[in-house]
Amino acid sequence: MAEAPKPAVDPKMLELLACPLTKGRLAWDAERNELVSKAARLAYPVRDGIPIMLPSEARRLGEES
Repeated sequence: MAEAPKPAVDPKMLELLACPLTKGRLAWDAERNELVSKAARLAYPVRDGIPIMLPSEARRLGEES
């Protein structure tokens, strides 16, 4: 039986992280490997397991990358 892939972001760390613009919660998008702020309508990339929490690096929701 194969193991389910581990999330790239530790769930405990996800509880501690907040959007730098809105200070709101973030949701994990495993398909795109991003942390999503619905309030700011931004998706922050996660590279090599490290969240890049810079608005200048974020993708606007609704835009294809």
